[in-house]
Amino acid sequence: MRDGHVPRRVQYRFGRYQGMLEGSGLPVPGLHRIVGSIAPDAVPSDVVGADVTLRLEDGRTVRVTVVDSSGSILAEGHGPGRGCSCC
Repeated sequence: MRDGHVPRRVQYRFGRYQGMLEGSGLPVPGLHRIVGSIAPDAVPSDVVGADVTLRLEDGRTVRVTVVDSSGSILAEGHGPGRGCSCC
């Protein structure tokens, strides 16, 4: 989805990685990175560098940035609301 519009269905693959504190190995709540890709044929040039929302098969949504025309996607953040109760 982009600006509330669903232009097409795409194949996607991504992994979510949790941020950890150095030394203790404890997770940092909400600090994560999503790295993956969408099918390259689904990447028009005007979405490269743009934030888009993937609606997953199970109905959840994930906001990501389309990094390049090969379909690479990335999201880094401190929780889905760009913040948490600790900051």
